[in-house]
Amino acid sequence: MMRISSQQIFSGGINRLQGINSNLVDTQQQISTGKKVNKPSDDPVAAARILKLDQELRRVDTYQRNANLADNRLKQEESALESSVDIIQRVRELTVQAGSGSLSPNDRQSISAELRERLGQLANIANTRDASGEYIFSGFQGQTPAFAKDGAGDWKYQGDEGQRVLEIDDGVTVPISDTGKEIFVDVPAATSVKNLSGDPGAYVSDLKVVSESALRAAFPAGVGMNDLSVEVVNAGTAAAPDPRVEIQTPDGSLLTSEPANPAPGEEFEVAGIELTVNGDIGTTFDLGVNDKQSIFGTIENVIDGLEGIAKGSSKGNAEYDALIAESLTNLDNAQDSIILKQTELGGRLNAVESTTAFLEDSGLYTKEIRSQLQDVDYAEAISNLSFQSFVLQAAQQSFAKVSQMSLFDRL
Repeated sequence: MMRISSQQIFSGGINRLQGINSNLVDTQQQISTGKKVNKPSDDPVAAARILKLDQELRRVDTYQRNANLADNRLKQEESALESSVDIIQRVRELTVQAGSGSLSPNDRQSISAELRERLGQLANIANTRDASGEYIFSGFQGQTPAFAKDGAGDWKYQGDEGQRVLEIDDGVTVPISDTGKEIFVDVPAATSVKNLSGDPGAYVSDLKVVSESALRAAFPAGVGMNDLSVEVVNAGTAAAPDPRVEIQTPDGSLLTSEPANPAPGEEFEVAGIELTVNGDIGTTFDLGVNDKQSIFGTIENVIDGLEGIAKGSSKGNAEYDALIAESLTNLDNAQDSIILKQTELGGRLNAVESTTAFLEDSGLYTKEIRSQLQDVDYAEAISNLSFQSFVLQAAQQSFAKVSQMSLFDRL
């Protein structure tokens, strides 16, 4: 026969009450927090899965913040480029007006003044800042204005060529910036006259490219497109001079023109370029065929031409007409360059948008799984709480009666 002491009765009763009360407290905590797993001991397997799901949600949140930042930066750049195109279009309209032969000096001064205003507006756009105050077109030099005037008063690029990139998902990166050098400086320039020397009255007129393919084909394999050297030489004798125009590639090869061996003042075509050379024997100059011209430089050249080139002479008229023609080509090239960049930005924005949608779906799915593992069923929990309260009350009453039983009561 097993003997049960009073101490065992009290100890067992207390342990039973503590166990019931502990379950009651756990249920109360589930109801108050809304979670059925509040500590790992509640459900070790579920707790481990919830921890991994929380880590996944933090990963998704981080990438969503990056995607939002990328979206904002790209849209800001897109807006700046759109404004740039509008300004360049207005500058082109003014340049066309400047090419009119009926302009008075006051008209030229008025066009020049507006061009200066448009130039300043373009510089402000190129120096756009983001929400954190960094210049978006300065590359990695975000604290440095992308463009500033040099000692001569010309706008020059001050940033570097770095491109910022953000990771918006595992293994998915997107560029969020473009440099001002790429957009506003490295613009293909029209073929133009450079380094004219010899006869001070010499000039080139009617210069235009009629065949890009012929121009590229004029340069031998392995020789990059560079300046063409043009010279007026004497094909006759000292006593009977016969000035003729010769054209050479950078490696010294002579190019054949149509007509062959043109004379000064005679229009000819060579390497897909039409031109007329006006000058005496000894006149030399280069044709820039693969140069770059910044948008700022193009506008500054038009302003300088309006204010500095005197029309009236054959040379002055030819220089002015050449400036207008080259500037219009350069402005068209600048617009094409920016529009191409806008198309590229559109592709990046589409990538950000699709990735953002994927991250949102992934986050919702992860939250749903976590909810199934972690969120409490209030109806079930309240029912359990009522039952546990009833059990605790019954146990307390039972223990109270049992604790009063003693042999001394029978004496």
